[in-house]
Amino acid sequence: MKNKILILGKGFIGSRLQEGLDCAASTAMIRSFKDAEAVVRKYRPKTIINCIGYTGVRSVDDCELDKDKTLFTDAYVPLLLAEAALRKRIKLVHISSGCIYHYDYSGNKPVTEDMPPDFLDLFYSRAKIYSERALELLSRQFDILIIRTRVPLDNRPHPKNLLTKLIRYKKVIKLPNSVIYIPDLIKAVRHLFRIDATGLYNVVNKGGLYYPDLLSAYKKYVPDFVYEPIDYRKLNLVRTNLILSTKKLEDSGFKVRPVKEVLEECVKTYLKY
Repeated sequence: MKNKILILGKGFIGSRLQEGLDCAASTAMIRSFKDAEAVVRKYRPKTIINCIGYTGVRSVDDCELDKDKTLFTDAYVPLLLAEAALRKRIKLVHISSGCIYHYDYSGNKPVTEDMPPDFLDLFYSRAKIYSERALELLSRQFDILIIRTRVPLDNRPHPKNLLTKLIRYKKVIKLPNSVIYIPDLIKAVRHLFRIDATGLYNVVNKGGLYYPDLLSAYKKYVPDFVYEPIDYRKLNLVRTNLILSTKKLEDSGFKVRPVKEVLEECVKTYLKY
């Protein structure tokens, strides 16, 4: 795969995908269409995976403070890459986010790919919606795959890893949320490549994760760890909490693991680092 795939962006997910797919990666700054063309000329990939994104330094609240950077990075750059890719008949894979929906736990079913995004409360979410909607339309005619992930959980420490965050926060909400276990994301990406998938796919683990369940698994191996489950409304933060459907991914032939099945594996490996 090394000479066929190019990952743009070497943040948390980009670095893990590069390792898992054994491919090239670039940290080239994409500020214009010429920049996008230059990257294509340099690496001559058959597939580009766009992992460039801005989620803020501390949290997505930072995106409210730097709207220009958020809009350019999360909305404009994906479109520049799409245009460069389609002109050269290169496949574009865009890593998107599921944090773009309002969700009513009392009545809503898991969010499917054909449901229009409606969470406009955060500028980060709006920027993600701009790029995803445009790319989804392009994917109906061109070789574009949009992978919609949510709340990355990994088996090794990293500031963007859900487990690392929760250990630091210690107060966690009691509300189920879709998450993607990074080792499973890598497997899902490989599968979607094998079937030459295009269009939009939710790529998360099945079901919702109660964050206290993850910390309970952690506490099993670190008995002196203390945490406090709280009502999400006490955070007083604008956030999305929701469950994404995995039916489309499962129907494509990929076995999606329930999120509860990965917790012990995740924690045991995490503690070895």
